[in-house]
Amino acid sequence: MSNQVLTILRDAVDATCVLTDPDVMTGYVRDWTGRFVGRTAAVVRPANTAQVAAVVQACAQHEVALVPQGGNTGLAGGGVPTRGEILLSLRGLSDILQVDVAAGQATVGAGVPVGVLREAASAAGLGYGVDLASRDSATVGGTVATNAGGLRVLRYGDTRAQLLGVEAVLGDGSVVSHLAGLARDNTGYHLPSLLAGSEGTLGVVTAVRVRLTPATRARAVGLIGLASVPDAVAAASLLRNGLPGLAAAELMLPPGIDLVMRACRLSPPLRGTHAAYLLVEVTGDAPGEDGAGGNGPLDILADAVAGLPGVADASLADDRPGREALWAYRERHTESINTCGTPVKMDVTVTPDALPSFVEAVPAAVRAVAPEASTWLFGHVAEGNVHVNVTGAAGVGERVEDTVFRLVAERGGSISTEHGIGTAKRRWLPLNRSPAEIAAFRRIKQALDPAGILNPNVLLPAL
Repeated sequence: MSNQVLTILRDAVDATCVLTDPDVMTGYVRDWTGRFVGRTAAVVRPANTAQVAAVVQACAQHEVALVPQGGNTGLAGGGVPTRGEILLSLRGLSDILQVDVAAGQATVGAGVPVGVLREAASAAGLGYGVDLASRDSATVGGTVATNAGGLRVLRYGDTRAQLLGVEAVLGDGSVVSHLAGLARDNTGYHLPSLLAGSEGTLGVVTAVRVRLTPATRARAVGLIGLASVPDAVAAASLLRNGLPGLAAAELMLPPGIDLVMRACRLSPPLRGTHAAYLLVEVTGDAPGEDGAGGNGPLDILADAVAGLPGVADASLADDRPGREALWAYRERHTESINTCGTPVKMDVTVTPDALPSFVEAVPAAVRAVAPEASTWLFGHVAEGNVHVNVTGAAGVGERVEDTVFRLVAERGGSISTEHGIGTAKRRWLPLNRSPAEIAAFRRIKQALDPAGILNPNVLLPAL
């Protein structure tokens, strides 16, 4: 990158917001897992949409590629400048957070952490449907870029389902803004849906309008030990179809539970060891609230669990400490796995009927290409979403990915459900998308990013 471009970037934002010191930039060019490490000549930290537009316009004019980055919690390399691109950090776009109680909506800057949005919604007596373990670091803009789902997709849907409006800077520096949040608005293409999951390849999201949810008055959590993975899948299906208040259903396996206990110094959650663990959450009204009778979520959950086949043991809680203690066995999987070394991380989805055979097949398939590797499986069982983590696969990571992704494709599943395609999965996109679809993707990118500068090395396979 020329000194001229660097000068232009410093003119576009405050000069102090352009970082060039390699030591300072280290945290921006390395992903959370440490697997993806890139390089850049500069990290640019705009404070508002106008500055983002000026930066993008300058990069387009000088044909300088850039990579937008939110909280840098992605796990597919999509926010890392792997080929020397300019790093556009959007964490500074955090001064917009307006909750509209009457509409049940919020207008949010792209740099606002998901946890901050959830707290603001809660303070107003509302909720936000997207929640994930990295809530305190992951930004709203980043979750839009990857169409993140998180822990309660079962109840509220993914990030795309929350979007009512978007403000973004396109590849030529022009700004599109449609943040009114009208409940019904059929005036053309729905740009929020297009930009959600585009990984910064079509535009740089600077703000969004999102729907909020009614506040949860009461919730109960259960950790259930079952005789087999098929029993866990069947139980999740029965609960999903029988409990309107079911908000989450998470599958865990003995190796993962044991690792979490060791790494986090937690006691066994249940008596004995079980072939599969199902963590479920049910929401509803507290019994007797507002004059209403009937059972609360804890009683409802207890009755439902009692009727499930294959249950060997269960622990239920409806108080906050108890709920958080049970959730810890699921939420602390990621940090625990990282204690075993840099993992190869794959978030995939298969149909519910294919999930048991997939979970059974993955460890053996991985060992065939990486005999010393360990495989850790957990995920959102009601959606068929499995997080496949492999440690001890140094030097054969791509062979492991190829093996797992082909198992997924054979079962009619998706190779990406949470963190996008990024750089990690782009070569395997044809497993899920036809040549005609990929060609259509390229035409859309050409239309919105004519200079091809927006995150050019992610999502679409190399030509």
